Amino acid sequence: MSTDHDTDAALDSENPTHRRIRSFVLRQGHLSRAQERALETLLPVFGVPYQTTPPDWDSVFGRTAPMIVEIGFGMGQATADIAQTLPDYNFLGLEVHSPGVGSLLKLVEEKQLSNIRVAQHDAVEVLRDMIAPNSLAGVHIFFPDPWHKKRHHKRRLIQAPFVADLVSRIAPGGYLHVATDWEDYAIQILDVLSQTAGLENTAEGYAEKPAYRPQTKFEARGLRLGHGVWDIVFRKSA
Repeated sequence: MSTDHDTDAALDSENPTHRRIRSFVLRQGHLSRAQERALETLLPVFGVPYQTTPPDWDSVFGRTAPMIVEIGFGMGQATADIAQTLPDYNFLGLEVHSPGVGSLLKLVEEKQLSNIRVAQHDAVEVLRDMIAPNSLAGVHIFFPDPWHKKRHHKRRLIQAPFVADLVSRIAPGGYLHVATDWEDYAIQILDVLSQTAGLENTAEGYAEKPAYRPQTKFEARGLRLGHGVWDIVFRKSA
């Protein structure tokens, strides 16, 4: 079962002596004319350029509201649907792949969504430099690249160092929601989150799919074929 987007924790290829977490492996993708137009006309409006200090997010969104970050939003359909379902939240989508960024921007325009902003940059650096500690209402990571071959498991995003950094940006009472369609990755995610200081599971093991997360087309197809999907939802201790 394929994933919605490609996200991983890769080593720094430029300096192999540093085990630098990176939230993606850049893959080329074809840009449709509509996506290209959205990048040209809408990214200047809804995009947030990378910077080394946190911006004034209230000014960025034009209002004060709790913010949820989605890491690796793929083509953005779920992001747009959730933002429409939860209009009282601001959503910052992080994605490096241009076709996905263009696709989400196109949906923002079509659905007239004012509560989405996009940063086309490495999520690790955005979280480190642009998000203040203890500030996020929640973090979504849906169907990260499973790197299903065992020798590639080290490239998976959900590993202890990254999760610890991520949790430091979540406000007390905020949550981390990960969904995957690979059972062995679900086991790893549950184990890592369970061992992360300051996180508490909201369920006994895996959670029921929260109502705000829409079912994707590929997910529905996989479920019909008997494939599983696992939602893991943890909350940061108050």
